Amino acid sequence: MAVTVRDLARARKQLYTAVLSDVLDGLGYRQQAMTPAIRPLDDTLVMCGRARTALYREVFHIARGNPYELEIALIDDLKAGDVAVMACGGSPRIAPWGELLSTAARARKAAGCLTDGLTRDVRYIRKMKFPVFHGGIGPLDSKGRGEVAAIDVPVEVAGVHIEPGDLVFGDVDGVVVVPKKVEIKALALAFKKVASENTVRAELQRGDRLRAVFARHGIL
Repeated sequence: MAVTVRDLARARKQLYTAVLSDVLDGLGYRQQAMTPAIRPLDDTLVMCGRARTALYREVFHIARGNPYELEIALIDDLKAGDVAVMACGGSPRIAPWGELLSTAARARKAAGCLTDGLTRDVRYIRKMKFPVFHGGIGPLDSKGRGEVAAIDVPVEVAGVHIEPGDLVFGDVDGVVVVPKKVEIKALALAFKKVASENTVRAELQRGDRLRAVFARHGIL
């Protein structure tokens, strides 16, 4: 049994980072939520897809040849539902993402971009409604400041380890990474928890005491 495209579409529609974080905590994965420094460009958008990683390093010169070679290779190879993960080590000198990469990624039906570096061309990306989660906004070109050292390798972004293929979920509350080895169980538990929270919400709305509702469901 595997997580299907339909499962991911359902997750994008019904789940949210808080419930996924709670479920992962319960499974013993307590370091899966990124630091609050990672924010969405558009609070209304949800990102849910498979990680395709690029590992950046800072540079202090403009290299000969094409400094974007590996970056281009990753973007051109994105598949439907992929999330481009640009790991910059939190550098304020590297802005790996902008309008043109968003356009190319969207044309390949990618699910979004996650970076702990900067993003730019913000007005245009927001108009596109393409999900981008970033570590800051700035106008810098990455050329001469950062370059991709490797693609499709394990990376760390904002305190969370990410393997290629892991499930990346982002919304207005932040970003959570679901390790592929527990994604089936995590999603099943998350859907169940959302259903239970709907019941709890309805009981609280009708005026039931919080203590009594918590005693019945163990959800807060």
